Amino acid sequence: MVAFQAPCKFMLQYLKDFIDYLSAPTISFTLLTVMFPFVFPPTDWFQKMHKKLGFHHMWTNKGGIAGILLITAFFVMGFLDKNFNIILTKPDNFPIILMTYTMFFFIWLGMKKAYVNDERLDQGKKPDEYHDPEDKVLVWPDLVYIELIALILFTVFLIVWSILVAAPLEEPANPAATPNPSKAPWYFLGLQEMLVYFDPWIAGILFPLFIIIGTSAIPYMDINPKGDGYYSFKERRVGIFIFMYGWIVLWVFLIVIGTFFRGPNWNFFGPFEFWDPHKIEALNNVNLSEYFWVIGLNKPLPTNPLVRESIGILATAFYVFLLPPLLAKTWLKDMFKAYGPVRYSFLMLFGLLMLSLPIKMYLRWIINLKYIVSIPEWFFNI
Repeated sequence: MVAFQAPCKFMLQYLKDFIDYLSAPTISFTLLTVMFPFVFPPTDWFQKMHKKLGFHHMWTNKGGIAGILLITAFFVMGFLDKNFNIILTKPDNFPIILMTYTMFFFIWLGMKKAYVNDERLDQGKKPDEYHDPEDKVLVWPDLVYIELIALILFTVFLIVWSILVAAPLEEPANPAATPNPSKAPWYFLGLQEMLVYFDPWIAGILFPLFIIIGTSAIPYMDINPKGDGYYSFKERRVGIFIFMYGWIVLWVFLIVIGTFFRGPNWNFFGPFEFWDPHKIEALNNVNLSEYFWVIGLNKPLPTNPLVRESIGILATAFYVFLLPPLLAKTWLKDMFKAYGPVRYSFLMLFGLLMLSLPIKMYLRWIINLKYIVSIPEWFFNI
């Protein structure tokens, strides 16, 4: 029995070390980004590879059960680990565990129904959600009763939760003893992770503002009449891909990073790794102007901030103002004609802002770039 336990412990520790290695944001974020178009294929080529690699089985009953079991096995393994247990059992982090299950389940449920409807549409049938226009469902009493039942059930859940799980209240703030790491509430950890790569006025004001405006503007910018009132992936795969990437990778995953991977001094740690407060990571953040003038031209930085940051200003202006019309005349010519100049401009604005987050993250990870434009004299940094 002892001879059997030793290899199992070795394999389990090897698995934990491998998960810690993959958990590094430079690796996990890249894997998510690379694999995402194969899971939610936006084009015909990705659709063929999607089926060839077997990813379409994810949206079957067996795929849903397998996903729930994998998530459960990961959390059970973490609960039994002395390091990960400390993180998982914090009352602050319980919503993250709950969010992981609910997020996977509802994505799986929606995609499963979408694939079923796509098969029915290919066969010339109506989608499952189709109803006779004359067959109406009244708000009162049908919808109101459902909402009332949901309200009661959720209230009971919150009461049970508040009884079983202690509130994450701490002692009064002590300026002589700052928590390390000092984290925002779980629903703000995505914004706190953005603060690593952007100035507060961008990560804390501009991005949340455009997220709200962008989601509110979707019905006004959407010109695709298909997929209204029923689930379908085939008829809206580009929109679903963009939305899912922005939501899962650029928001939910950032919350997971801030919860499980950010430890003392805001350093990266694997989920099974000990949070050593003495861990030191040498990281020299360099602005684009320093790369150009000091490192590239071997000259001191100009005193005039506009001259000093001219390269960053030109790069930002090209990205925001020149790239959209250039794409409208080349690769996105059909999109420009279909959406028109106004809708196209807003779509490109929202899309480029969303894309700027992974671009800035990779620039920080690869070349330690801090700001593209850095004018602290005017409190303006990009």
